[in-house]
Amino acid sequence: MSIPIVVPEVGESIVDARVAKWLKNEGDAVAAGEALVELETDKVDVEVAAPKSGVLKSIAHAAGADVKIGETLGTMEEGTTTGTQGTTASPEGTPAPTGTSGTTKGTTATPATPSARKAARENDVALSTVASSGPRVTKADVDRAGKGQPPAAMAPEAKPAPAKASAPAPPARAARGADDARETRERMSKRRSTIARRLVEAQQTAALLTTFNEVDMSAVMDLRARQKETFKTRHGIGLGIASFFVKAAVTALKEFPRLNAEIQGDEIVLKHYYDIGVAVGAAEGLVVPVIRDAGSASFAGIEGAIRDFAKRANDGTLTLEDLRGGTFSITNGGVYGSLMSTPIVNPPQVGILGLHAIKERPAAVNGQVVLRPMMYIALTYDHRIVDGAEAVRFLVRIKELVEDPGALLVEN
Repeated sequence: MSIPIVVPEVGESIVDARVAKWLKNEGDAVAAGEALVELETDKVDVEVAAPKSGVLKSIAHAAGADVKIGETLGTMEEGTTTGTQGTTASPEGTPAPTGTSGTTKGTTATPATPSARKAARENDVALSTVASSGPRVTKADVDRAGKGQPPAAMAPEAKPAPAKASAPAPPARAARGADDARETRERMSKRRSTIARRLVEAQQTAALLTTFNEVDMSAVMDLRARQKETFKTRHGIGLGIASFFVKAAVTALKEFPRLNAEIQGDEIVLKHYYDIGVAVGAAEGLVVPVIRDAGSASFAGIEGAIRDFAKRANDGTLTLEDLRGGTFSITNGGVYGSLMSTPIVNPPQVGILGLHAIKERPAAVNGQVVLRPMMYIALTYDHRIVDGAEAVRFLVRIKELVEDPGALLVEN
């Protein structure tokens, strides 16, 4: 029985996806629950599993195709354990029928993987001229051939086909390899495309301004040095600086509630809960998972959540629930060495706190000029509902709380 493989419901705000890669080829046997294909959405990547055991009969949308929720990705044949007629090359390297391999008419088909045939068609490379590095021609072999590079392991019998005298070849691709490398093109991922669109929307729809201040980090660093071993022994995790700023932000948001709000039509929605988004870097771009009810979270809970988010961002295992919501955000460019920046708000939020690198700078302390570990901090805010004076006072309050962590502990 034929079973359709469909794009699943991923989340209420996601209506489409992109086929990242197929994990199985046509004709492959699969077990129920085994991953068939990876989909890329604007928020998270998901795997679509086989609903039943059987054989992957057909692929309707190849890697790179954009698909809608509910659309058919391909079909399976339930209970079948061998490849069906008309599928692509088998794992053992059985040649595909002539005319489907990307070679010219009349040329014997070359054993190749589906991705290699696709790459050959897209780059106008004849598979008969590609030397394989294994039992079948791979996409990497096609890419190397297109750039005039030798295969990773040249098969002894593999030789390029002679050029046709009747059709003068254009300038040799191999000779232009260095020039070709000067520019490359790659398609934007769904996530990067969405990030780009939302950043532009934020600047076009909100009245964004940024105010700056600087924080003397001496007290926090001294506290961390004193409590580092005890904290790690008790909680199994290091004490970083992020938890101090999360706690300070919650306290300051309670005093300046418009920075914990959003605009809906002609109304201001004030939120009396504090779900703080913390930006973390990932291969496909910055993501902002959310620490729920950060006001009641412990320092260890906040540090653990941030480290878990960073790990899962790199592993690609963040969920939509991790990213949903958020009333205020914090981003730390200091981990990359940034000294000062103007962060952009994450709509519909109206404020974001930017942290930066800690550097020793001269500071006036009790009439003396001394070196202190200083950090510039920035607050970008939506001037439509947050006044400049309110934003400045908010940032000053963050400074006061971080410079006196004892007061921060009392406040929380």
